[in-house]
Amino acid sequence: MDTIHKIGRRKTAVARVYVSEGTGNMTINGKDLPAYFTTGTLQYKAKQALLLTDNLESFDITVNVFGGGVTGQAEAIRLAISRALCELDAENRLILKPEGLLTRDPRMVERKKFGQKKARKKFQFSKR
Repeated sequence: MDTIHKIGRRKTAVARVYVSEGTGNMTINGKDLPAYFTTGTLQYKAKQALLLTDNLESFDITVNVFGGGVTGQAEAIRLAISRALCELDAENRLILKPEGLLTRDPRMVERKKFGQKKARKKFQFSKR
């Protein structure tokens, strides 16, 4: 098996994932998974596609991720790994699609409007 390269995005985070056969090592920006994502929730998000398809110990995964915050990065990694698993085996798609792991979340931060405090915080209207 050759190395499979896939890209995942979430908010402003972009993850490039390289999947190859191995023993289950996951390296993110040169660090192992628990060193990069310190909370259990983020570690679960990054490994979710592998857990659902029972491939946790089957592949070595190298990730380059930049931009956004830690949650956006974890979800970008999840999308990229899901795409790679679908390319490896078409049956994985039947498992991952109902969970929503193959859908790119299009939500982005709304821009700030001038004359207002935030994007949606309108000042109180007064007739006089």
